[in-house]
Amino acid sequence: MNKITLAVKIDPILSKKVKEFCSKHGIKQGFFVEKALKEQLTQEELLEDLLDFKRYKSQEKEAISFEEYLRMRRV
Repeated sequence: MNKITLAVKIDPILSKKVKEFCSKHGIKQGFFVEKALKEQLTQEELLEDLLDFKRYKSQEKEAISFEEYLRMRRV
């Protein structure tokens, strides 16, 4: 997989904690940060999905089934 460089400014205390954690656990900082970013994106996307469900919950009674939708679209 191709990788790119992402330069960000973070709090020096956080940087030190990440460096110490990675050193203690024998993992590379890049791997740790990439994993953390992926996990945060997944969490944010899930939150967006949950908010969408909440937003459209009141319209559920008016919704048609997926099968009916496909019939209407002649798929």
